[in-house]
Amino acid sequence: MLLLLGLLLSCQAAATELSAPARLDAVLDEHVEMASHPFLYARVEDGQGRLIYEHGAVNDELAPDQDAAGDTWMRIWSMTKLVTTVLVLDLVEDGVLGLDDPVGRFIPEFKQLRVAAADGRSLAVIAAAKEGLDAACPFIAVELAAAMTVEDLLNHKAGFHYGNTGIPCLDEPLAEQGLPLSASTDQFIAKLARLPLIEQPGRRYYYGLSTTVLGFVAERAAGSSLKALVEKRITGPFAIRGLRYDLPDGTALPGRFTGAGGKLRPAAVSDLDLMGPGVPRYEPQGKLHLGGEGMIATAEGFADFLQILLGGGQWQGRRLLEAETVVDMTSPKTQIDNPFGYSGYTLWINNGRLSDGSTGPGGLWMGGGYEGTHYWIDPDRRLIGIIMSQVHEPPESGWGMADQFRAELYRQIDDS
Repeated sequence: MLLLLGLLLSCQAAATELSAPARLDAVLDEHVEMASHPFLYARVEDGQGRLIYEHGAVNDELAPDQDAAGDTWMRIWSMTKLVTTVLVLDLVEDGVLGLDDPVGRFIPEFKQLRVAAADGRSLAVIAAAKEGLDAACPFIAVELAAAMTVEDLLNHKAGFHYGNTGIPCLDEPLAEQGLPLSASTDQFIAKLARLPLIEQPGRRYYYGLSTTVLGFVAERAAGSSLKALVEKRITGPFAIRGLRYDLPDGTALPGRFTGAGGKLRPAAVSDLDLMGPGVPRYEPQGKLHLGGEGMIATAEGFADFLQILLGGGQWQGRRLLEAETVVDMTSPKTQIDNPFGYSGYTLWINNGRLSDGSTGPGGLWMGGGYEGTHYWIDPDRRLIGIIMSQVHEPPESGWGMADQFRAELYRQIDDS
């Protein structure tokens, strides 16, 4: 695999020609016109950073004053996880921390964490069954069977969860903490330490606050804020202007939308209940930086960041990660038995199989965010793609939009 990566990086790929970009435009336009999304912007670049395709569309009735362009600032939520993961792997390479390090070394407040269980099962097992969720309450809190490690956080095997497990006695106490409204890392940690884990560390994958905690580990290990670490190690050296934690002066973020209930409408903050009431605040003087959810980006800026990974850890003559680290990052870590692919560190690597029974391009490194942002890296064709919107839970008409766009894109690439 290392040899393959080296061969890919040595190739000087020619710019891809699209045969009918108007058909790609139509995919985005149709979703905006039918109000499955308030606006959409898509961007595709080759491995040299050359723009292959871009298009923006706006529903003038829902978002009359909205821009949909490469320099439009968006809330990217879980796309932040990829930045934090890359940062932590850079710290690991520099010996600042290790994958096997216990989290309690950096966050001693978590040494007394407990795990929620009922009927001899962890609540993660009960939540995965999606049946009898109310019977999980009340739970008993059992001691940790093993120490939580940094790699557990990278793999979402630490036992942390979000506030959408469907188990009331987990979701309601988490919401009551108002985690994203915390004034600092220390206050967030103190609140989180009051709550039980949903699973024993190291035992199984469960998506949640693990990468947020990973960011706190990075802060304490390096003795610096997550914002400062990202600026010093990633955005500063690579001159990435469109990726940050705080909103630049004189700019505004798009309005929030949700399709919950079946029809797209403006969303209240309470609609975005991933962590209960409250959302990241993007304040210039803020002291809380959420490594799992808290960044904003432009499509141009996030594309620059993705180019580092497509380049095997380097971009424009500067290296961030060793090529071996990128290979390890994208190798199977969890969800190995998933019929649609597997998880590396943060990245989802698809196998081309789609939920509707059709197939598409496989081997893509993929991810997205809570408000409808989406990205992928194609290491074989040397492409990156980004689709940006701001909609929490699109109506049913919007499901599969990214797959539709990608199918048309690759149809044209393969025909060229």
